[in-house]
Amino acid sequence: MRIILVGAPGSGKGTQATRISEKYNLPHISTGDIFRENMKNKTPLGLKVKELMDSGSFCPDDLTIEIVKERLSQEDCKNGYLLDGFPRNLVQAIALNEFSKPEKVINIDVDFNKIEKRITGRRTCEKCGSSFHVNDIGTTSVCPTCNGNLITRKDDMPETIKHRLSVYIEQTMPIIDFYDEHKILFNVDGNKGVEEVFANIVKVLG
Repeated sequence: MRIILVGAPGSGKGTQATRISEKYNLPHISTGDIFRENMKNKTPLGLKVKELMDSGSFCPDDLTIEIVKERLSQEDCKNGYLLDGFPRNLVQAIALNEFSKPEKVINIDVDFNKIEKRITGRRTCEKCGSSFHVNDIGTTSVCPTCNGNLITRKDDMPETIKHRLSVYIEQTMPIIDFYDEHKILFNVDGNKGVEEVFANIVKVLG
């Protein structure tokens, strides 16, 4: 299966992508993970992406498309894949159709007010990179995994989130209509709990 997972920042795509990947034995291709790995290693791409992410913007289309095209050409993707974070706009969606047409697009639909609460409550460990939520860890500033220092990333700040959501509305939401016209879009209520959302995704995928 060639699957795309769509949803606003903070909709729970990452959590659901991991579960889908494991259940269906599909490589989880996250452009965010690719970019973060480059940022961690401070490559030229990583430094550029960090600058863009800190301002709440996205990577240029041509660069993102080439990165994804190269990744999907690798051996582990020959029987399918799960794309998370790509395509982000119509330009990328049209380009993807040309080199690897998706079969199903799952849109995790979440209320924007709930998204803001989810993201502003995230805490990230400076040492190991693990992510947590204040609903689970409370007010602690110590990482439960490695005892590192927990911080609020700049792209999890309220002002950055509002910008990211406005960019999502302008650039990414049109691809939902695009895939709906192609009859491969399936909407899933992301306001539900993690288990219920996953169960509904499984129903879609069969």
